[in-house]
Amino acid sequence: MQKILTINAGSSSLKWKLFAQPMETILAHGLVERLNQPVANFKLTTQTEKFSQALPDLTAKKAIALILDKLETLAVISSRQEITAVGHRVVAGGDVFKHATVVTPNVLTQILALSDYAPLHNPAEAHYIKRLTTALPQAQQVAVFDSQFFLKMPEMNAIYSIPYEYTQKYHIRRYGEHGISHEYLANRAATLLGKPLAQLKLITLHLGSGASITVIKDGIPFDTSMGFTPLTGVTMATRAGDTDPALVPFLQEKLQLDSTAVVSDILNTKSGLLGISGISMDMRDLKAAEQTDPRAKLAIDIFVNRIVKYIGSYYTELGGLDALIFSGGIGENDADLRARIVHNSRALGITLDEARNQSVSEGALSPDHAAVTTLLIPTDEELAVVRQVSQALNVTQR
Repeated sequence: MQKILTINAGSSSLKWKLFAQPMETILAHGLVERLNQPVANFKLTTQTEKFSQALPDLTAKKAIALILDKLETLAVISSRQEITAVGHRVVAGGDVFKHATVVTPNVLTQILALSDYAPLHNPAEAHYIKRLTTALPQAQQVAVFDSQFFLKMPEMNAIYSIPYEYTQKYHIRRYGEHGISHEYLANRAATLLGKPLAQLKLITLHLGSGASITVIKDGIPFDTSMGFTPLTGVTMATRAGDTDPALVPFLQEKLQLDSTAVVSDILNTKSGLLGISGISMDMRDLKAAEQTDPRAKLAIDIFVNRIVKYIGSYYTELGGLDALIFSGGIGENDADLRARIVHNSRALGITLDEARNQSVSEGALSPDHAAVTTLLIPTDEELAVVRQVSQALNVTQR
């Protein structure tokens, strides 16, 4: 039996699971929310116990140490030596990495070199790889890439309308994000609907601090909202989503900035829900304030509006829709926002059963025999990652 730890580091959160392989048994799992903010939430669950704590100024380094310490204290592992591998979700692999890859110093260098494709993520994910390499020197580190899923996307949707020689020379294309999640959701939806994936037209919504929308057609990704980097698409926690590229030189001039990098940082870390509201990047904070704060309400309205626009566009692109799938931290846990999105998409035949929307943990949210099935599917990127880690390790050990 192998014990494999999966690390899923988002822009403000860290999800992890410890698996016993090959049984795919979850020995423990946890979530750290609001990393690098004044107060973080640390949660850990084993097969017999639950642990929760609010901690000030929790960094990635401290979070990793706390996770490993708690696993030993709660006797999930007798020592750290039992963990034989760590699987890391890495956002940007460009067109370099087409499958899960055992991390070597050269691979780590390449991951960092691809940071232009995911400036909020790849440096942080490389940081986690380094920290886990130090904390668990006996364990093999394996990178599983979000972008590998979208390399199958047709060029019609992957290629930008810029001089084609730049596309070829600089490897510019729509790489997307959350590919591990979208692939899991598509396969799980096919299982729940009892139909082959290749026969389904699906729109998958991964809605969290980072948010992306993907079209699955003929069993492969057909289009996705994020682009060359995770900055584009719908409005997100701190990312602006779709904006006019002319804003970059415009803001550089108006703010008297020396570099476009500062504007890029504004669009990535100071925009989105945070920038619109001026209050918080967290949807829960905005929901609590929307009745009294017009900017909080505006941020939520824009978030819903952008998602609805993509659903409508993708519905047309598909020529119809079999299922709309909600997932991600917001998509899975905020029934009210699901209802708002569906209500504003009702012209497409997308509907909700209110009782199901409030009570279903996985499955159909729409009425029986609805024209479009609306599904709630909690994403399981960690399960998808551990399967790819096991496969990668089996290949290297042959």
